[in-house]
Amino acid sequence: MHGYKGARSRSRLVAVVAVMTLMSACAAESGGSGGSGGAGGSGGAALGDTIKIGGLVTKTSPIGYTTGEAETGAKARFARANAEGGVHGRKIDFIGAEDDAMTAATADAAVKKLVQREKVFAIVPWIAFGAGTSPVAESAGVTRFGWGVSKGWCSSKLSYGVSGCLQPEESTDEDVLWSRGYGPHQLADEMGGKGGRADGQAVWIQGFDNSDSTDGVKATKGLFTTAGFEVAGASASIPAAAPPQDWLPYINKIMKSNDGGPPDVVYSIMSGATNLGMYGALRKAGYQGIIADSTSYDPRLLADPQGAQVMEGVYTGISFAPFEADTPEVEQMMADVREEDPQHVFTQATAMGYWAADMFLTALEKAGKDVTAESYREALDTLQYENAAIGKLSFPENKTEPSSCSSLVQVRKGRFVEAQPLECFDK
Repeated sequence: MHGYKGARSRSRLVAVVAVMTLMSACAAESGGSGGSGGAGGSGGAALGDTIKIGGLVTKTSPIGYTTGEAETGAKARFARANAEGGVHGRKIDFIGAEDDAMTAATADAAVKKLVQREKVFAIVPWIAFGAGTSPVAESAGVTRFGWGVSKGWCSSKLSYGVSGCLQPEESTDEDVLWSRGYGPHQLADEMGGKGGRADGQAVWIQGFDNSDSTDGVKATKGLFTTAGFEVAGASASIPAAAPPQDWLPYINKIMKSNDGGPPDVVYSIMSGATNLGMYGALRKAGYQGIIADSTSYDPRLLADPQGAQVMEGVYTGISFAPFEADTPEVEQMMADVREEDPQHVFTQATAMGYWAADMFLTALEKAGKDVTAESYREALDTLQYENAAIGKLSFPENKTEPSSCSSLVQVRKGRFVEAQPLECFDK
């Protein structure tokens, strides 16, 4: 049975690149499930018998990307909590998740609905790529639990990421870069490196043509360089609105980037569907090196035989124990989700939604039986969250730094397998 490993002398934190890939929120205090006071506001009145929670996810988007599975993950975790008697006897009234449609305007309207009309206690899960954070939720004192996918999330006083802060402040400190770059370190080890360092292998880094991806490419270059790779090239040139009809100009640059030849590694910080197009073009061009990313852990990409063929051998770094891990906590999660949806297709969003709900429940439990807004916020200020499926998070540290835990999966014979189990590291 795989468990997550403890600290080593040299640290590795979850890579910033997972979020850079895809980037282009009143708590109530009264006798009911909602109320009128902010969860982070003042007041000493204890909460009522139910606690209203709503989520914000990307169900629809112009490019077809979705984190809708996160809603099912959160719903499943809250359902088990209620079946077990709730938190200190209080049941969770989960009203479902709003769709941000991957646009800022839609996200803003959805948050206003949750905060002003529904008067939710917290927004769980928050896995919305059209919303960085929300002034509406921030000013109302509403906490958010989810995927820390923006710089705004990392600067928010009320947002708690299951992977910590995935867009930390820029740094040129090699020790800091080392600690943030688990993806390159694990790839280096897979390629025969020692102690998370490559022996000068060349890498090409590819991103979308938007500002977030441009920032991601820049940050990823530093992580790979610190891990001992030579950066043969890096580009944020792929149209984000739609995959290219002709990949040849992009592939030709990659195939000649390493002193006239191909690089040892091609690392993508783009989304799954676009990755399929680029990976297929790389295969067609005869590329034989390592292909890796942080976004392709999605069984839907393997459902089609052609897609499975293109994905064969691809590595993906994730910040939790994969569904294939022999870990009791993972097995419990999957059983809970199947209680809600027997045909559910498990994705990264499923796990993030489930563990975001679990982390919120942990904070609520810590706040005590007579929880008030004040005791809830005090619990969050010193929250320690740890289990064998997600690793460990410590706040306030992880409000500004990534998680210290990571794992690596690879596609082998048309299915995902655990290449490296979840491992956590101290700074």
